[in-house]
Order: sequence, then structure tokens, then C-alpha cells
Amino acid sequence: MLLDNVNATVEYIRTKTSFNPKAAVILGSGLGAFAEEIEDAIIIPYEEIPGFVVSTAPGHNGRLVIGKMAGKEILCMQGRFHYFEGYSMKSVVYPIRVMKMLGIEKLIVTNSCGGIDLSFKPGDLMVIEDHINLLGNNPLIGPNEEEFGVRFTDMTEAYSKKLRNVIEKSAEEISLELKKGVYCAYSGPTYETPAEIRMMRIMGANAVGMSTVPEVITANHCGIQVAAISCITNMAAGILPQPLTSDEVIETADRVKETFISLLKQVVKNLEM
Repeated sequence: MLLDNVNATVEYIRTKTSFNPKAAVILGSGLGAFAEEIEDAIIIPYEEIPGFVVSTAPGHNGRLVIGKMAGKEILCMQGRFHYFEGYSMKSVVYPIRVMKMLGIEKLIVTNSCGGIDLSFKPGDLMVIEDHINLLGNNPLIGPNEEEFGVRFTDMTEAYSKKLRNVIEKSAEEISLELKKGVYCAYSGPTYETPAEIRMMRIMGANAVGMSTVPEVITANHCGIQVAAISCITNMAAGILPQPLTSDEVIETADRVKETFISLLKQVVKNLEM
């Protein structure tokens, strides 16, 4: 049933474009401006795509954008789906399985998140080296979808070292200081408590957010090379003497959008296709 649904989605998307991208990007909260840089863009609202749900989180445009960048065909999700929106994990990661059947081989996931590492500051960009899953769920729970991957997926190198090297090289080429660290996924929609942040720091987390991990797990299951970049949009709970708001997330993402766009464009340019 899942494969049939995915194939129906793929067929619909292919009626909208003749592009055949091998690389994809998922854009997080407030980071959607990158998609505006795509040339010859075909734009498909999520509500028109069979099998897709709708993005309801702030800063998520909710559109699939397919076109060209740096001479390469690319697929871009301008906004994602979150577990905290009330969607099942199957719905959250459904687009990854669609990407698999569309022929996507490389995926760059982005997010806006809170800094746990005290050396970080809002506006920093961090390449994710590994993650801690505190969502209380896993998108692969249930009968294994053999058409997409094996029952027990290895996560030793969940974030492709080869793709991370491309991101780091790209940052050097545009003279950007890129942070590195471990991302901790928390279900939300509440922000974490100061005690939870202290626990995450002890566990080895450098940043915390409410996305990315389900998509990365599913990409690994599907055999798609994946890497991820976090925009540190705020310091996590208890670090600064102020409450956390989604407005701060969007404001910081907007402030660094030119740097973020420059990095992603350089990454796409450097991808081996």
C-alpha cells in the first residue's frame, strides 16, 4: 500500500516537470529563501500533492520547488512536516520515500535550532556530525517496507562523511566559520526546560530542535546519502535570562539568510552528480 501511494505521488510530480534531479534540500524554519534562488522553478504547493500533508509551523512555505542551480537539477522542500504538528511519523517522512522513488541520491537537510554549546551564538551555522533521538518515536517502527530498505538500518555514519566534507569545503571557500556538533531531537511543541537542556549537554548534545532526525533515519533506510546543517537561531532554555519565542527563531534565520544561501549554493555547486 505504501509503495502504491508513493508511486502515485511520484507520477503526479512527474506530470508537473521534466526535470530529473539527483539532489534534494529540505529547508527549515525561516530558511525558505534559498528556494527563491532556484532557476526555471516549477512550484507545487503541498496541498496539491497526493500523499503530502500541509506545513503548519511558522516560517514554512509549504511548497515543492524543482529547478536548476549551479547548472544542476535540484528538488527543494520549502518547509517540512513535524511530529509536533500531530502528524504520524509515516506522514512526516513520506516525502523522503517519494525522493527515493524519484531517484534522489543526495539530500541536504536544514533546520533552525537552539544552541546548547555555550561557545555558540545565535546566527552560527553548524554541520551535524551525529544525533540523539529524544522524540520518543522512530519512523521505521512497524512492518518494514522492504521496497525501501532493510529491517535494521545501520546508523554508524548517519550523516555522510563525504557530504559533510563537501559542506565544510564549501564553507571554507566562502570564508565561513562553520561549527560542528551533535543535534538532539525533541518532540516539542513546547521548548525544552532548563533541566532538560542541562541533561542534553551532559549527554553530549550541542544543539536541540524538533525536526531532522526522522528524515535522516528514513534517508539512511532508503539508501540516500544525507547531511544536515543547523542554523543556531537562539540559545536554549536557561542559558540566557529570557523566554524563548518563535519570533526570535524567524528573526535570526532572516538575519543570516544571505550567509545561509551562499553556503547552500556553494554546496550544490560542489556536489558530485
